[in-house]
Amino acid sequence: MERHKQVMAGDGDKSTTEEIRQRFDTEVERFSNLETGQSATVDSPLAMSLIAEVAASTTRKATSVLDVGCGAGNYTLKLLERLPNLNVTLIDLSKVMLDRAVARIRPVTGSVEAIQGDIRQIAIGLQRHDIILAASVLHHLRDNSQWQSVFAKFFAALRPGGSVWIFDLIDSSIPEVQSTMRRRYGEYLTELKDKAYRDQVFAYIEKEDTPRSLMFQLDLLREVGFSQVEVLHKNACFAAFCARKTSRMTATRPEP
Repeated sequence: MERHKQVMAGDGDKSTTEEIRQRFDTEVERFSNLETGQSATVDSPLAMSLIAEVAASTTRKATSVLDVGCGAGNYTLKLLERLPNLNVTLIDLSKVMLDRAVARIRPVTGSVEAIQGDIRQIAIGLQRHDIILAASVLHHLRDNSQWQSVFAKFFAALRPGGSVWIFDLIDSSIPEVQSTMRRRYGEYLTELKDKAYRDQVFAYIEKEDTPRSLMFQLDLLREVGFSQVEVLHKNACFAAFCARKTSRMTATRPEP
């Protein structure tokens, strides 16, 4: 398995959870557009549409969805267009984000539970959910043990036949690839607004984020028990991918 052998350089200098929460408290509007998604991420509308469509077709009998790092609820809303009346559980660091997500989601489904906190610390149960969504959140995980623990937690929380759907910023283990993808992402941000905006986004990525490569995450999904793993889309520094827990499980792994 392709691994970062140690914590990425500078991880200890990254933003604290509280600092990240405070920033998100001020950016609810940026996460509340169902048409554009989070515009700072490449192909956000495409990723939302793909994940909603394929998650619905893959898990047709789903009754429960967990949205980790839900923001203002865009991904759950897209999924509910195809799978109405799901029981929804939302997790986010920001109470302001959670309040907005609940206000948008509650009118279109039956049950909504909102949990403020950090996925690294929250117990999400065993075989409780059919679908897990995790959009633009996992890049806040730090060392490899945190990644392993959270992915194992996802596996344990899914019922047999359940699936996890991820869209996120990714890194590359090949420096030349990383440099090219970062340049292309910078061009995207500049075209979206201007160079000052590009520099602003790059500054908070440097301060807040510790992404891992797509291959690292796909390998880790298999390592924690997922038998089916698939890439939906990749463009520059962003990828949408998924994993499904086989429906023929004979034993349940304990929740970390």
